[in-house]
Amino acid sequence: MNAMLDSDAALREIARIDALAAKAHTACGPAEKMVWRRWGAGPNLVLIHGGAGSWMHWIRNVEALASTHTVWAPDMPGFGESGLPDGNLDADTLYPHVLAGLLELMKGEAFDLVGFSFGGLVAALIAAERPARLRRLVLVSVAAMGLLSENPVLRPMRGVTDPAERKNIVRFNLNALMLYKADAVDELAIAVQGASAARERVKNRKLVLTDILLRLCREWQCPAFGIWSNQDLLYRNQIESLMAVSASLGLQDRFMIEEAGHWLQYEKSEEFNRILQELLEPDMGDVAAQAGDVRHG
Repeated sequence: MNAMLDSDAALREIARIDALAAKAHTACGPAEKMVWRRWGAGPNLVLIHGGAGSWMHWIRNVEALASTHTVWAPDMPGFGESGLPDGNLDADTLYPHVLAGLLELMKGEAFDLVGFSFGGLVAALIAAERPARLRRLVLVSVAAMGLLSENPVLRPMRGVTDPAERKNIVRFNLNALMLYKADAVDELAIAVQGASAARERVKNRKLVLTDILLRLCREWQCPAFGIWSNQDLLYRNQIESLMAVSASLGLQDRFMIEEAGHWLQYEKSEEFNRILQELLEPDMGDVAAQAGDVRHG
């Protein structure tokens, strides 16, 4: 992806990738629908976006992954184009809608599941339900291990109507939390996050601040993998603790991507795509490193 895209070209790029997708809908409440996008052909690969996000968190990944897989990327309930169910919404109340939808769409076929950040916790909860045809679980920049301590200072957009000022706020927040290098905050990243964050209706998510992942991992029956980055604001001052705690998750392989922030699959998309495609190889379960080892991307 050309980092020099202007704002109009960024919007055209989003529209181009969106136009390549087929759309499907599943229920997320009595009168609400969850929107799914599908690209490619081959084994099923389900990508779950993060908080304040949408399917576009995978904007730099879906085409590469669709060269070998049928890629499914939903907008979770309360995000993007999907409806908002009733009730107190967090990962534990959202995941049943996502699980029911993906089982409906998979039609009994096997699938791999990848979750980013808050979506990683949703994916972990799904895996703990032990879906019969779940092949692999891949957690990307996931938290919920009782380690979060550094809170980014983000600027609110509520009440800001000037387009230029809204864009500046999105740029600031991307630099503050999502991306490590300033030049990674390009027009495409701003367009994606500006559109996605404006449509988020699931607020006050608290489960990610707990250590629930340490309990959920006991329920997984499929091979599980983890990918993190060494400049993620959530962890960059406690990488040793992250590696020690994540070693207890029983992961078959762990990867650390260098010089990337929280949104690592965007900032280091080629590296991420390569790692994920390697993990999705049919014999990966036989050749994965022993739990406790960490491979650097």
